[in-house]
Amino acid sequence: MELQEGRKEPFGEGMASREEKAKSTHRVLRISQLDALELNKALEQLLWSQVTQCFHGFQPGLLARFEPELKALLWLFLWRFTVYSKNATVGQSVLNIQYKNDFSLTLGYQPPSKNQKLWYAVCTVGGTWLEERCYDLFRNRHLASFGKAKQCVNVLVGLLKLVGLINFLIFLQRGKFATLTERLLGIRSVFCKPQHVREVGFDYMNRELLWHGFAEFLIFLLPLINVQKLKAKLSLWCIPLTGAPNGDNSLATSGKQCSLCGEWPTMPHTIGCEHIFCYYCAKSSFLFDMYFACPKCGTEVHSVQPLKSGIEMSEANAL
Repeated sequence: MELQEGRKEPFGEGMASREEKAKSTHRVLRISQLDALELNKALEQLLWSQVTQCFHGFQPGLLARFEPELKALLWLFLWRFTVYSKNATVGQSVLNIQYKNDFSLTLGYQPPSKNQKLWYAVCTVGGTWLEERCYDLFRNRHLASFGKAKQCVNVLVGLLKLVGLINFLIFLQRGKFATLTERLLGIRSVFCKPQHVREVGFDYMNRELLWHGFAEFLIFLLPLINVQKLKAKLSLWCIPLTGAPNGDNSLATSGKQCSLCGEWPTMPHTIGCEHIFCYYCAKSSFLFDMYFACPKCGTEVHSVQPLKSGIEMSEANAL
């Protein structure tokens, strides 16, 4: 008997572990439940915008008097063909989710009862209609009795919002009952079909994120780097190591070659050293970088001045 009992305990523990694994694999993610709520809101806004366009050509303010009732009829229409008939809202149907009766003791799927569905319509559709209608009613009344009733309604709405916030915090911790209505009625979201556990490799995604981050850093950093000045500094450091050709120095100092472009100087100018520049080369470089220096000798530019002797004089001296 003791051996049999010892054998039964591991079997019971194995069944419990299997049930826990099944629940964990069929559990709806929090983000999926929140996405379903956002899809429901988007559908309601889209449907209401289409209805308001139908009344675009009528008298202004005609729709405002019956807006809460018309919205309630539309939401009841949606509830009839979604939650009442398919046990799921539109957003849940898109995400392969449906409601389950959490009060049921059966292990299998048990859809919400008819009373739960009716109370769901009362809490969602009726509660929204009552809030909007009370707001319109108290807005147009200025009597003292209506003021007290309005204050009581505001306190009640505030308490409901507070309880809804507490329920949302509990939902973030436990992952069940995204709304207060679901918790009160005992209906929770489950998958329509079992979801297979997939192992996703994030190596490719990590590489892409790393590359995009590095590219954005370069895009931010490159405009801050003065490439021309950096090039001039590197050329100054490399000239003592390699040694500049004598022909280039003689041409640059004699005025037959621009020290920037290497061509015959057009409108020859000087920047304060013995080298000659084209006017457009020197002026554009100085406007681009106020700390521009001569790439041959490193003299900083203080002003761009025309060459007094002129290019003809340099040619005559050379001859």
